[in-house]
Amino acid sequence: MNRSFRAMIACTLPIALLVGLAGCKRSGSRGDLDSLDKELTDANGVGRDPAITASLRDQITVDPALAQSSNARAVRPPSRPDPHAMPPEQLGAPADTSTAQQLRTTPPANGECPDCAVAKRSLTLGALAEGGSNAVVSECAGDIRYASAFALRLPPALPLYPDARVSEAAGKDGNGCALRVVSFASNAPLSRVLDWYYGHATRGGYSASHQADGAEHVLIGARGDAAYAVYLSPRAGGGTAVDLVSNGG
Repeated sequence: MNRSFRAMIACTLPIALLVGLAGCKRSGSRGDLDSLDKELTDANGVGRDPAITASLRDQITVDPALAQSSNARAVRPPSRPDPHAMPPEQLGAPADTSTAQQLRTTPPANGECPDCAVAKRSLTLGALAEGGSNAVVSECAGDIRYASAFALRLPPALPLYPDARVSEAAGKDGNGCALRVVSFASNAPLSRVLDWYYGHATRGGYSASHQADGAEHVLIGARGDAAYAVYLSPRAGGGTAVDLVSNGG
């Protein structure tokens, strides 16, 4: 092949490529694409089948029952409050309805406070009842059972303080025992809760002995075979933390 022929081919090849590309662009016009879509649709029977055509054109329907189950495992807010959740203490706390007539000034603490040490080292309500100074109460605390219902079964003379927020309760019935141990908090100052229980105990015929060790206070007493102990300490955010132990009565 001579040099002049190769030069002619080199000159004409780019022109041919450009013409071919231009032809491709013209053949790919919008009208040709629509025609091709129609041909494919007709070939699949979509255009000829009324049922398929109606199904494709119908509005999409949604089953509400199935829609509610979508994203069942997604993390999202609950539809209602958790019934077992504990609200902040400032919200919905019962009001202090104690009256001056229910109070009696508690005598000053007398001497040491061995029961204060019991309260400090006891990690459970059962240990608190078992470690107290009353032998009958200690014996009944051996197989104590935890249940919030025991907070509603206190002796009439030693009820819950009016704004008590119970956190735990335990007790035991039978075999000469009617043990109740309740832990709760009050917005009232310690001195008011102490005077309230001193007034109720003494009016109910119980004896009352006041012990204290710094900010820790204990009121203990008995009436026949029945006995009680009230452990009180100030709370960090204000108010009073109380553990009430009673047996019989």
